[in-house]
Amino acid sequence: MPPTPSSVSATSPTLLDTRFKVETPEGIDLILRPAGVIPRALAFGIDLLIRGALLGALYAVLALLGQFGMGLATILMFLLTWWYMVLFEVLNQGRSPGKQVMGLRVIHDDGTPIGWAASLTRNLLRFVDMLPFGYTLGIISSLRHPAFKRLGDIAAGTLVVYRDEAPSAAVLPEAEALRAPFTMNLNEQRALLGFAERSQNLSSARRQELASILAEPLHVPAEQAEQHLHGIARGLLGPT
Repeated sequence: MPPTPSSVSATSPTLLDTRFKVETPEGIDLILRPAGVIPRALAFGIDLLIRGALLGALYAVLALLGQFGMGLATILMFLLTWWYMVLFEVLNQGRSPGKQVMGLRVIHDDGTPIGWAASLTRNLLRFVDMLPFGYTLGIISSLRHPAFKRLGDIAAGTLVVYRDEAPSAAVLPEAEALRAPFTMNLNEQRALLGFAERSQNLSSARRQELASILAEPLHVPAEQAEQHLHGIARGLLGPT
């Protein structure tokens, strides 16, 4: 039985929570961020400009071939109109060029990569979303749906979400690797490494305040505690 997505419940009815929780078959909760109307409209506008530029270039070249060229251009226009989105979504991890610029991607409701059937369904139903003009039904559906789905997404079981960037490796401050003067449990080691990793984002006064708390158990003067903590963090991390 496929996993059932559900909106993350807010702690207060007055708060707006646009996150989307999906439980995988392994029992892991994925927190997704559905994209709203504005970023999706901008992504679609970028794709529209790209398709327009491609069609303009094709017509300019094929016009030199006379009626045969115009017939071929009409076929290419059909293919570009209906398959541009599908090919990019399926072959480029749910990202058309416009979505890639806006940091968006299309996925199935269960968080898996979009497939051919779902992509074809959501894109063929664009003509319904466009009724009666200017994406009126699509905009109304997106604004009323908790995950900002247009009608094509509802029918295809797809979701447009923000693409999470891969986390970058944390950089520890330069320090000589040291051994801790006492045995540290796993939570203490994580806390120490977290302090070292976040130190560049903390003010000098805040770093000194936190480090001074550990000066006594480290058996060092308060003014040396920060550098000592960085050294122990280096020792815990090992050679890099």
